[in-house]
Amino acid sequence: MPFLDHLEELRWRILKSLLAIAIAFVFTFWLCTASGLDIIAIVVHPIVPYLHGKNLVFTHPVEPFTILLQAAGVLAVVIAGPVVGYQVWAFLAPALSKKERKVLIPVLIAAAVLFLAGIAMSVFVFVPVTMGLMDKLPHGSLDAMLTASEYFGFLFAVSLAFGVMFELPIVILALTAIGLVTPKFLTKYRRHAIVATLIVCEIVTPGDFIISTLMLWIPVYGLYEMSIIVSRFVYRARLKREREAEISGGLAG
Repeated sequence: MPFLDHLEELRWRILKSLLAIAIAFVFTFWLCTASGLDIIAIVVHPIVPYLHGKNLVFTHPVEPFTILLQAAGVLAVVIAGPVVGYQVWAFLAPALSKKERKVLIPVLIAAAVLFLAGIAMSVFVFVPVTMGLMDKLPHGSLDAMLTASEYFGFLFAVSLAFGVMFELPIVILALTAIGLVTPKFLTKYRRHAIVATLIVCEIVTPGDFIISTLMLWIPVYGLYEMSIIVSRFVYRARLKREREAEISGGLAG
């Protein structure tokens, strides 16, 4: 296919993905505003014990609407995720061999599962634990007034950070598959990886609370160690393909 035809196909794939997200957004916006489902109460539920019977407050007239809009947007992206994933697959599939196609589907599924796992951990583990630790700090001279915008902004930022950082195994496997890194390289620079992941986790986690950084870093570094194990299989498979290609080229010559 000529280069311009590839661009045209890419354009249509992107438009179809955006259309899927738009349709999903209409549904999720209705779900958040007109269906009677209190989406804010659901998202706030993990920190209810630390609100001490109080509700989140808002200081701007349209703040609740903005929050519902953001929640609908996040849900729309999640719901439309399979359609977007299929469009990515449909665009890449013609350029892949049969064996590569079999590998790509599990990789896309694993990427989605890891991203959702990161979000789940941030919502149900990280945020409640952080709120609990903050609640135990001595602040008798201070009255808490947690606003809805600050809480949801914190929640969205943390969820995105966890979701992105949980994609580390996919990145490592991709780099191994194309030959940029090897299991030996990953093992040799393990100490550097410890420092690098710790710095990145410190950057992406909001606030200056070291516990929040460690809560993200521990699973991320665990995924790094897991990636080293899995990358060995990818590396061996790549070497096998290269040897087979050399043998085939030698026989052809």
